[in-house]
This record gives sequence, C-alpha cells and structure tokens, in this order.
Amino acid sequence: MNLFQAAILGAVEGLTEFLPVSSTGHLILAAHAMGLVGGEMNAFEIVIQAGALLAVVWLYRDRVLSLFTGLAQPGSRGRALLVKLIVAFLPAALVGLATHKWIKAHLFGPRPVAIALIAGGLLILFVARWMRERDRTPGVKPRFGLDDLPLSAAFLIGLAQCFSLWPGTSRAMATILAALVLGATPVAAAEFSFLLALPTLGMATLFDLVQHHEELTGPAIGGPGPLVVGLVVSAIVAVIAIRGFLRYVTRRGLEPFGWYRIALGALVIVLLWHHGGRGAGAGAP
Repeated sequence: MNLFQAAILGAVEGLTEFLPVSSTGHLILAAHAMGLVGGEMNAFEIVIQAGALLAVVWLYRDRVLSLFTGLAQPGSRGRALLVKLIVAFLPAALVGLATHKWIKAHLFGPRPVAIALIAGGLLILFVARWMRERDRTPGVKPRFGLDDLPLSAAFLIGLAQCFSLWPGTSRAMATILAALVLGATPVAAAEFSFLLALPTLGMATLFDLVQHHEELTGPAIGGPGPLVVGLVVSAIVAVIAIRGFLRYVTRRGLEPFGWYRIALGALVIVLLWHHGGRGAGAGAP
C-alpha cells in the first residue's frame, strides 16, 4: 500500500462513516478497485476507523466529557445519555460476536454490498415519504431532542443497528432512520448515531486489533507512513463530513442519499455483469 492509496482509503472512510451510505461497502469497493484485499485491508481499516472516531470525540468533546463525568453523577444528563448508548450498543455487539466470522466469509464482496446499497436506498426513500405523510397529519407529537430520547427508543435503535452488520447497509443509515421513525429530530437522530459510533466502532476496532495486530507492522502495509496518512486524512475528512451532513440533512433530508445508494448499487451490478461476475463473490479479487 502506498501513500496515495492510504489517503484515498482514509478519505473514503472519513467521508462515508457517518453518512447513510455505508463506509464498509465503499471501502470494499475502493479496495477491490485498487487491488487491495486480504490482511492488509483488515489491518488498515482499524487505523482509519480510529481516525473517524477521533473526529467524533473532537466535535462532541463536551458531550463525551459529560459521559465520563456522568459515571459519578447519578441523575445527570451525561449519565442518562451514557445508559442509552450502552443499551443501544449491546444488541449489535452480541449479534456481531456471534456472526462475525460468517459475515467476513460470505458478505465482504461487491455483490452483497450492491444488494445492500440498493435495498437501503429504497428504504430511505420509503421512510422519507412516510415521514412527510406523518408530519402532515394533525396532532402529531413534537419530535424529541437528544436529551429527551426515551430509553425504549435507544434499545430499538440498537436493534436496528444489527442490520448494519451486512456490509453496504450502513450503520448510520440504520440508526438514523430508526431514530427518525421513532420521533427524533433530524439533528438528534444524527447526533445519537454519531455518539453511538464511539462504543460500537470502538469495540469493533479493538476486536479487530486483537485479531490483526501483527499485520499492522507487516510488509503489505508499507511501514508507518500509510498508517499515519490514513489516520490523519480519515479524521480531517470525517470532521468536515459530520459538519456538512448536519447542515444538509436539516435542509434537504435523506432522499438524495437514497438515490445515490440505488445508483451506486446498480452501477456495481452492471460492472459485475459486464465482467462476467468476476470478483462478485465475497472475498473475491
């Protein structure tokens, strides 16, 4: 892996991790396009995911600090939010541990990603239309903010996050759509999704680090240079993406992301068909 490839992958991770388009799916497609598959990608994803998480920690440093201080402050907003994040984190953590090996073996390929991209895009369009109809209905309850999110809603968001274990589905899409359907404001839905990434991706990163720590220093990575470049680019791009997404989603909604997912998924299927399905299976070159 050279520095240019590391920068591209870092940018892809930072741009897509917190948008409802699937960072894993985009990384799989980008890696296949550059001929990077196997151990080097498993190890490199650990680093660039950490970069994306650093972006959340920086942008929401006051919230993150309140989570830690909330441990010693019963009844505080920080403690309440921490409990909700733990409740939302547990379903995907348990399902992920049980299915991790099977998912890696069968779903990490362009074809499963394309299917998930299209299905997720259609779901976004359906939910967006349903929400417009709901908001026109007289007597609809006001939407709740981040601090008002019910514990039961946090659990249901956590259940929705389980669907994101299929590469191409998007953790952000699953959690944001679930929060919106349950009554959260767009900003609250996005911010809860961002903060939920800290335990979810944090534990996933540690889990992968234990499995692939030796590959981080292997020759396929190309030394510390690509790791540093990928980490820094991922963090910077993620900061820009999060800020831009919050502004965009409050004005335009999620529908453009739905159309983008459908178009990208269709393009991947066309390319796979054109090449006779080579590389279509999970793990195929």
